[in-house]
Amino acid sequence: MRAGAFVYPWDVDGDPAAPGLLAGLGLAQVTLAAAYHSTRALSPRHPAHRIVTAEHAAVLYPPDPGRWAGRPLRPYPAGEWAPGDAYGRAADALAGAGVEVHSWVVLAHNSRLGAEHPETSVVNAHGDRYPWAPCVARPDVRDLLVDLAAEAAVRPGAAGTELESCGWYGLAHLHAHDKTGGIALGEREQYLMSLCFCPACRQGYGDEGADPDELAAAVRAALEPVWAGTGPAGGLAALEAPALAWRARAARTFQEAAVSAVRAAAPPGFRVLLHADPDPYRCGADAGTDPAHVLGLADGVVARPPKVAEFAAHARPDTVLAANLSVVGGMGGAPGRLARDAEHARDAGATELRLYHAGLASDEDLAAVRTALRKLDGGRIQAGVHGLTDRP
Repeated sequence: MRAGAFVYPWDVDGDPAAPGLLAGLGLAQVTLAAAYHSTRALSPRHPAHRIVTAEHAAVLYPPDPGRWAGRPLRPYPAGEWAPGDAYGRAADALAGAGVEVHSWVVLAHNSRLGAEHPETSVVNAHGDRYPWAPCVARPDVRDLLVDLAAEAAVRPGAAGTELESCGWYGLAHLHAHDKTGGIALGEREQYLMSLCFCPACRQGYGDEGADPDELAAAVRAALEPVWAGTGPAGGLAALEAPALAWRARAARTFQEAAVSAVRAAAPPGFRVLLHADPDPYRCGADAGTDPAHVLGLADGVVARPPKVAEFAAHARPDTVLAANLSVVGGMGGAPGRLARDAEHARDAGATELRLYHAGLASDEDLAAVRTALRKLDGGRIQAGVHGLTDRP
């Protein structure tokens, strides 16, 4: 079963042993970050560092000055955590070890953009801005993210790309020292707290037949039982359908534009996947989609295992359905169950695996991954031309 693992450039760049280690795991590809959000990451084997602090969302290669000249919204180059063309150096080292490289591009998740340009951010029904969440309905934000998708995805030597946060972002995010867990918010409450009321979205709700002021008031009223601790969020009656219709339309057109821009910049055979969720109201790294639409647009998706089956119902014979499995034990992953989890993912319709995250995993975790992938490659599961088949 074809497997790929996520890696940051700083896991490979400057570590001569890293490409061979990754190649030795039995991976078919590495999905290497080319544009990424702020993070603090462990790098447990690098000879020069153990902790990397990426202070802001950045591209991990030199952005094209001709593309971005004179534009107020543009990508930020990385600082000392990924200097110069860190992506390119890491990609070259991986290719030299025989590992196929695909780019990993995070789009609608950028707290520095929201801090420097607050008008670009999602605004909730209470008037609070989410600086980490660019509103993908705004034309200036879409122009930035679509061009970023094309530039960051089609890096030299990349055989494909995986676009993360290609849709709505919202409340759910570990932002700085997060202090939002005092009241449990379920899926519906997260959705309501993620509805955007910036000028572009207010216009969009109006175009769908909803009064934006009435909708915002209805959202606040629906959430009152949550804040009071007396019950879950209530309904929004007739206003909910036009709100979701607007958000689905904005997400679809953004996804179409981003994928089209990547395809226009890419060589033949370049593979485009989206990190996606089949529920259209979802916000975050796995952005909400219409499965039939997104699988008609991209070559496939990367999805959490429980969601794979919903995409499989709309898949073509050549559709890529990559199940995203955590293999970092310290972050709740289960590398020791990888072979079994791969079988379950296959039964749900998965054609590939994505392992999160080879750079963050301990030596013990990677040893378990190596054992599991050898077991899979040794005959239990094989990637066939038209999907997955069991070998006798």
